Amino acid sequence: MGRWRPPSRKGSPYITREGADALQAELSQLWKVERPEVTNVVHEAAKNGDRSENGDYIYGKRRLREIDRRVRFLSKRLDELTIVDRAPAERDKVFFGAWVTLEDEDGEEQRFRIVGPDEFNVAEGKLSMDSPLAKAMLGKKLDDEVVLRKPEGEELFYIVAIDYE
Repeated sequence: MGRWRPPSRKGSPYITREGADALQAELSQLWKVERPEVTNVVHEAAKNGDRSENGDYIYGKRRLREIDRRVRFLSKRLDELTIVDRAPAERDKVFFGAWVTLEDEDGEEQRFRIVGPDEFNVAEGKLSMDSPLAKAMLGKKLDDEVVLRKPEGEELFYIVAIDYE
């Protein structure tokens, strides 16, 4: 059995200004801080002789490959992303970058921001625009119903607030 994997589906090419700044900061941190430190550790470990049993050398080389892979990915991804840093003309509809407050059938509210796939974090309330819930919300207005289809059934939400901070 080979190691071939089908290419993953590319996410939407949109990102908020904050998300782009975070990716740029990560790229800078990896390239200017972490990579030189790891390179120095590998260089010192290589001086010690037998590299086949040298843990610092082996793990340092592995970490360098991880850093280089992430730097390549971030460099390419930042080139193809479109930064969306202004609110849409229609502020009464849900679009990219909106903070949306949803109310479920039990009356409990949840607040989400619709962001790009490179910056989503559900714990912080950031939903990828490619997620099923965000897709169901896009284009809706205040007091509209949002139906989330799941394998175990449908879940119904109501939009109670839309903000573009």
